[in-house]
Amino acid sequence: MTETEIIFFTIKLFLGGIIAFLAIMLWSKTRDFSWMFLVFAAVTGYSAIVFDLLLKLGFVTAKEISILGNEIPLVQLVLSVVPSLFVIIAFIIMLSKSGRK
Repeated sequence: MTETEIIFFTIKLFLGGIIAFLAIMLWSKTRDFSWMFLVFAAVTGYSAIVFDLLLKLGFVTAKEISILGNEIPLVQLVLSVVPSLFVIIAFIIMLSKSGRK
């Protein structure tokens, strides 16, 4: 890894760690279903950063599967899509709650 990549991953790990820590602290304070999905998004987003670093350093390998004729690493696909899905679910729940009032 180059020095730039190390700095980049260090910043991502530091900020992602703060986000995940604060999300878990929020989770202990609130039991609102929509906020819990935002917490899940933060934690899975941080796990994606950690997995990318482990992949880059060669500690893990990503198995590729054939999806629509392309070789796509399944774990990376799941870790990159799941946080966005959690945010979408949280927003849908928040919108449905505000529509009932």
